[in-house]
Amino acid sequence: MWLVIYYVAFMILGDLVAYFIGLGIEREWGPVASLWAFLALYFTSLWTAWILAVWMTKPKAELAAAGSPPGAA
Repeated sequence: MWLVIYYVAFMILGDLVAYFIGLGIEREWGPVASLWAFLALYFTSLWTAWILAVWMTKPKAELAAAGSPPGAA
């Protein structure tokens, strides 16, 4: 459940960033450049949101094992 919550939160944040960057590009260079920039940022934010959500919900035991010295399990 937390994975979905984190994913949606990061996705909304990424969408807002993509929107405002696209808006600035549209005012400077026009709608075609804005569309390409927005789409690239949008799909990148979806991928990044998934990676961050998975990282945030990683089990604590796995994190502790990753930080311990080899053979100390």
